[in-house]
Amino acid sequence: MEQNQSTEPKNNNRVLLIVALILVLLGINGLLFYMNQQKGKQNEQLTADLKVKDSKLEEQIKQYETLKADFERQSQEVQGMGLANDSLESKIAAINADLLKLRSFKAGSFSISEQQRFKQRAASFENQLRKKDEEIAQLKNDNEALYTETTTLKERQNKLTDTITTVVRSNQELSEKVSIASRLQADNIRVGVINSRNKEKDDDENEFKAKRVEKVKVTFNLARNDVSPKETKEIMMRLIEPDGAALYNLSTGGGTFMIDGSEAFYTAKQDIVFDNTRQPVQFLYAKGAPYKTGLHTVELYSGGVMIGKSTFTLK
Repeated sequence: MEQNQSTEPKNNNRVLLIVALILVLLGINGLLFYMNQQKGKQNEQLTADLKVKDSKLEEQIKQYETLKADFERQSQEVQGMGLANDSLESKIAAINADLLKLRSFKAGSFSISEQQRFKQRAASFENQLRKKDEEIAQLKNDNEALYTETTTLKERQNKLTDTITTVVRSNQELSEKVSIASRLQADNIRVGVINSRNKEKDDDENEFKAKRVEKVKVTFNLARNDVSPKETKEIMMRLIEPDGAALYNLSTGGGTFMIDGSEAFYTAKQDIVFDNTRQPVQFLYAKGAPYKTGLHTVELYSGGVMIGKSTFTLK
């Protein structure tokens, strides 16, 4: 009986010990579970923080890339207007340097202080970008206004030039008309001959014997012309032989003058004071040698323009 009583406390102690061990194990397991749970939460938080940092970094890089593109756009616009863009080039260089720095950050290394610093720099760049856009817009407006004003001035200048050209052309046409209208005209041209005995012979047919001709006499009247000024006029006579050559001798008053831009010989010349009275003019020419037989031509000129013409025949 006593033996059974002593065995029973031992069993009770063993049970208590086992229960205590179980409780300890449960406590340890509970602690480990709690610690694992906390560590998991920490890891999740770290992962979330990394994602936030990476997201901030990507956003910042995209913002700087957008700023770079906008400044490059401004640089092209300013260059297109023919203006210097050194300040924009320096800003683009600064943004490229910031982009290089941002892209060098490793995952999770983009600290809050770095985030704030680059955010402030980006805000400063955006402010400069906005002001530059306003400046470019004003320059474009000024250029458009200047272009409009220049175009208007050019149109006025073209109209004025056209008007001046028209006036000049009209004046030229008027001058040409006046010049044509003011040309002298030889009327009643008659050709006669004088023989060696100084006797003059006229012929309505203008036909004479060559061997009897000592001198050729040409008479005519200067027709009335109310446009031509009353002044001294230079009149040339060309006596052209049958072979087409004009008689020309310096000793008898011959010389050269211009006809339609070409040099020509004249046989004789006179200076006549034109008085618009149909005044008579006479040329008396002695060749000093036998005349050729055939058709001769008399041409009269003033101011390089023919004012009369006649022919006669020597047989």
